[in-house]
Amino acid sequence: MADWNPELYARFADERARPVADLLARVPLAAPARIVDLGCGAGASTAPLLARWPGVEVLGIDTSPAMIAEAEAKVPGARYEIADGATWVPEAPVDLVFSNATLQWIPDHQTLLPRLMGWLKPGGVLAVQMPDNLDEPSHASMRAVAEEAPFADRLKEAAGARTRLLGYEATWDVLAPHAVAVDMWRTTYVHPLTGAAKIVEMVRSTGLKPFVDPLDEGLGAEFLARYTARIAAAYPACHDGRVMFRFPRLFFVAVKR
Repeated sequence: MADWNPELYARFADERARPVADLLARVPLAAPARIVDLGCGAGASTAPLLARWPGVEVLGIDTSPAMIAEAEAKVPGARYEIADGATWVPEAPVDLVFSNATLQWIPDHQTLLPRLMGWLKPGGVLAVQMPDNLDEPSHASMRAVAEEAPFADRLKEAAGARTRLLGYEATWDVLAPHAVAVDMWRTTYVHPLTGAAKIVEMVRSTGLKPFVDPLDEGLGAEFLARYTARIAAAYPACHDGRVMFRFPRLFFVAVKR
């Protein structure tokens, strides 16, 4: 995929901020010394970590040079590194691995989650939030359009860019052998947006990237037109023209043995 667009992603900062706050509120640590913000993006999750624990050592890692540059400019209290969470390891064990809306892009969670638990000190915490919306109309519609001509041959791999999340039982089975406590929950956020075009704009910076990035300008515009039509049908307008964009997210907080 092309590099991420910090400006486009930030247009919906308010909608994206609440899951960060909800996850952070459930982290049972009084005074961590070292934190890894895994998939820090432009620092939207890093800033709340620094606000809760002023002076703590936070390392933000992300695969996107554009996002890291934005984070360095806007949230200077942390260190940052361009790195892939699928292969990167910390130099020493840490107290908290905080990962907001990132792990859905990394495959094989049955291997990944124990590896992340291995980054922690005893008593350390792995706190994770991931979009759990692959079966929502917003994302099912992406796959449906991608199967149509003339996109099908060009977008064979797009649907597999994101990992389908483990269920509650499988997540428990993966984490519990390494943890003294595992807290899991799922929240559906409902965002009142000003029409179907706003839903498309919101997902354009995230879920739509694997579908639109491989296409040239003309095909990209055609894909977005067909996708927008499906979104308009799936999310009917309220009396004032707003649409209720449903966005389920999966959370878990695991405390290492």
